[in-house]
Amino acid sequence: MIRGDPGRFESDSGRLLADGRSLKGGRGRDALGTAGGTPALQTMATARTIDIENGIERIPATMKAAVYRGINDVRLEEVPVPEIGRGEILVRVHTCGICGTDLKKISTGSHSAPRIFGHETSGTVAKVGEGVREYAVGDRVMVFHHIPCQECYYCRNKTFAQCAMYKKVGCTAGFEPSGGGFSEYVRVMDWIVQKGTVRIPDGISFEQACFVEPVNTCMKGIETLRLEPEETVLVMGQGPIGLILAVLAKRAGARVITSDLYPARLTIAKSFDLNLTIDASKADAGQTVRGITEGRGADAVILAVGGSGLIRPAMDATRPGGRVLLFAQTARGEATIDPAAVCVDEKALVGSYSASVDLQDESVRFVMNHEMDLERLISHRFPLERSVEALALAAHPQPDSMKIAIQPGAPGSPAGRVSA
Repeated sequence: MIRGDPGRFESDSGRLLADGRSLKGGRGRDALGTAGGTPALQTMATARTIDIENGIERIPATMKAAVYRGINDVRLEEVPVPEIGRGEILVRVHTCGICGTDLKKISTGSHSAPRIFGHETSGTVAKVGEGVREYAVGDRVMVFHHIPCQECYYCRNKTFAQCAMYKKVGCTAGFEPSGGGFSEYVRVMDWIVQKGTVRIPDGISFEQACFVEPVNTCMKGIETLRLEPEETVLVMGQGPIGLILAVLAKRAGARVITSDLYPARLTIAKSFDLNLTIDASKADAGQTVRGITEGRGADAVILAVGGSGLIRPAMDATRPGGRVLLFAQTARGEATIDPAAVCVDEKALVGSYSASVDLQDESVRFVMNHEMDLERLISHRFPLERSVEALALAAHPQPDSMKIAIQPGAPGSPAGRVSA
């Protein structure tokens, strides 16, 4: 149970709940402002009213959603609002961050269609199913979309992402369950309600809260590296995930060096006190790191850029006996490495994927206690009506783009219009 002062989180094992309930919900920022030095996108949306009377929200029969129909084919469609069953809740989505894994699924066709993706979800409880006692209409929450069984072989060995139960998605907006955050409403299934739903305390925005799941995945990656204090860590890629990884590595006591092709991203990194930076458009990261480390190379390198082309440079930038963490290599395929770097130089190549249930409490505390101002990573905010545009920008990052968020429930969007 997560307990304590609404402005400070303390937790122990058990169901993910939080103090600081807001019975009427909230909207984080009342207007779409700026973040990360980049103007946020503002739009008007078609009007639809959602009435809340006597604690009961009037749910429309249909809603808008960004529906995946095939490779690089996402369409804004009108779909039924999902029905909920016993032990389940319906969440009106406020903010859903776009994750690189969503983009990979859309671009590769790795998953059958139709689906509604989006799993970095925060919003307001719109309806509760029979038997639900922990939540009420109006509670502000974020939801995980995977929770492991904690009993199988893989769970006993702490490889939760390989658990068969973990691979079942517990949030859906219709069709095959796939997260559902790119829609107005999400059905949260009973096991996620019980173990993967977190109440957002007063004073914490929906935007900040939607980072709990990605922060968890980054914490898992840092844990996998087993960093020692004062080790030198190179983080290749300073998109939002790379930046979170860099902050967490520094939090673990490491000396962190960041690199990116875009100087604007390195400027953002410096604003988070990550002052050792390498402009990869002008300098070789491996050579620069060796110059900083008396010719050895980094103790650990985190590859926070997708694709396999940088695996060899990452290994070259690592000292003998060091570690390379593959964090963004989620597409199956082949890669070129020097096998002697592993055998003779004793470099370790390790991976980390998805979240860890063991780190849920810590990731909630980190986000809800505002240890990092994660809202600053959001550079562009799109209403649901422009979700296809949002996905296109996320798939083709620009120097001024960082985290892209779709906000069905922000002011001006249909699900965000609440009548008194």
